[in-house]
Amino acid sequence: MRVSSFSRIVPVAFVLALSACATPPRHINNVCTVFEQRDGLFNNWQRAAERTERKYGIPTHVLMATIRKESGFKSNARPPRTKLFGFIPWKRVSSAYGYSQALDGTWAQYKRETGSFGARRGNFADAVDFVGWYHSKTVDNHGVSRNDTYRLYLAYYLGWSGYKRGNWGAGVQRYARDTQKMADKYQAQMRQCR
Repeated sequence: MRVSSFSRIVPVAFVLALSACATPPRHINNVCTVFEQRDGLFNNWQRAAERTERKYGIPTHVLMATIRKESGFKSNARPPRTKLFGFIPWKRVSSAYGYSQALDGTWAQYKRETGSFGARRGNFADAVDFVGWYHSKTVDNHGVSRNDTYRLYLAYYLGWSGYKRGNWGAGVQRYARDTQKMADKYQAQMRQCR
């Protein structure tokens, strides 16, 4: 029995499409390029980010800058492993995973509160929705402006308790400033790529 060439091409095309979703965008410092690289039939990052902006009121450039800082747009990002005896790979420093680097407990809270029980940290639409949810709770509970990327990122990185205590070390403040600069850059770029 002969197999048509079409029936051979379909599985190969499907595998290539899936692998493209798993590969992070190449030019992550330009949000227009990031969106162009992820504008597909099953995967449209710009649409997902804009949907999250409408849902939670957190601007798209703030959402994208947060994810860029957290994971570099890598779907399977994880913190590095510690070393046992200085050379044996051991446990990871936290349970952070995926685009949003959400911790297990916070991700479970998000799923419970939003009813998104099938959400996955390695899915961009779910991860950007998580970031919007988290930032929105920071706005509501800590009085941070929806446009204040610096303070939103501090609360994101430190957690709400750490943010409230004011445990803002110099390194964390530098990360937050970098995220603010990236959000400003993304905002300017978005005016040109629409």
